[in-house]
Amino acid sequence: MTSPRTTRAAAALDANAAAPASAMARVAADARPTMGFGVPATSDPHHFKVIVPRSNTAPVQVSEYLGLQALSAEHSVIDRAVLDRARWTAIRAEVQRAFNARLSTHNLKPSAWKAGDNLVDRLLGKELCVLVWAVEHMEMEKIPVAVRNWLALRPEERWWLFGMTAMSTGGIGDGDKGWRLALRHALGDVAQSELLSPRARRGLVARDSGIAGERPTLDLFSDGTA
Repeated sequence: MTSPRTTRAAAALDANAAAPASAMARVAADARPTMGFGVPATSDPHHFKVIVPRSNTAPVQVSEYLGLQALSAEHSVIDRAVLDRARWTAIRAEVQRAFNARLSTHNLKPSAWKAGDNLVDRLLGKELCVLVWAVEHMEMEKIPVAVRNWLALRPEERWWLFGMTAMSTGGIGDGDKGWRLALRHALGDVAQSELLSPRARRGLVARDSGIAGERPTLDLFSDGTA
């Protein structure tokens, strides 16, 4: 029969064995240094930049920096949107909370919006553009609805919406046509909120596939493309 002393000694050994593993996990997280909201601290990464002027009335600009993927220096930056300060103020807190929650799940450090240049991971930047494009010319009273509907979308759904919109209407001056206009109505109309809710979407997936349950969530730094 095993004595209590032997049991306690074995537990202590197990704890000592687990300690290096925890330390290694922390080191692994620290070995992935990031800038801003999850941008890898590497040479010229593909990312987005949110420029917040110090003036409380100046508009906020969102630009995409293609980094090493750019075909030339001339086409390395794409200005995606300009958002007036009132609309930016209406969305920034919820976006920051959602982004930091995602970063936390990947053991990456959180960030906060500040005056000046704010770096945003390329995938999070795509998701931000979807919301910014939706609210850029939206009535102020509809913006809370748009934010809730945006939060209800899965990351890969936001990436798909970005891709479809960016192909034809992804520039600063494209706000009142095509997919940009569609995003405004899709996220801002109250009638759409139930359609975009997780419960309704799960029902559609189950009906179409015959299988209940959630779809897999992709990694923060991988959108499933090469």
